[in-house]
Amino acid sequence: MAHKDYVKTNRAKPKASQRKPTKRGKAKPATTPIPWLVVVLAIFIVCGFGYFLWYLNQQPAVEVTPIPAKSAVTAPKTASKVVPKGDPLPEKPTSEPYQYIKELENKEVKVDVTEQAAAGPYQMQCGSFRQQNQAETMKAKIAFSGFTAAVRRSEGSNGIWYRVVLGPYESKRQATADRNRLRQQNINTCQIWNWS
Repeated sequence: MAHKDYVKTNRAKPKASQRKPTKRGKAKPATTPIPWLVVVLAIFIVCGFGYFLWYLNQQPAVEVTPIPAKSAVTAPKTASKVVPKGDPLPEKPTSEPYQYIKELENKEVKVDVTEQAAAGPYQMQCGSFRQQNQAETMKAKIAFSGFTAAVRRSEGSNGIWYRVVLGPYESKRQATADRNRLRQQNINTCQIWNWS
């Protein structure tokens, strides 16, 4: 039995637009036009650079004469001697009239420093609530920020209040630093009080 190729027989024939061009209809490759403006500019730049190098080569060399060390010292003196006749310069003093540098080396300055009395301990109050469970919630929120707070009960003319406080602090600077760290944790209700 003869071997039949089923693959070639089932292929669709390509359309006329997809067929390969024959030798007769072979198109010539398109030539790109030469950018004459770019070529002319490149030649102009190369010629200009060559002329510049030739021009520098034609310039006479500048001779540098070294100045002796002694004449360098005397040259400014001769230039400074040119003075108008109506305004003569004063004579140079033989010694320095001001001795402030030597005096300042041996001088001591005494300053009276008065010590400031401590303003007292400070405390920070972060909330005041009517119900104790609200105060405990605020205390837990502060504890998650890394600070230890206390809930204090206070009775006043307008009823019972539960205050959430931190401290005491020795200085206001320490209390302010803790308040700033609490503000970074979105606890913005804290106030610093002088606790005395």
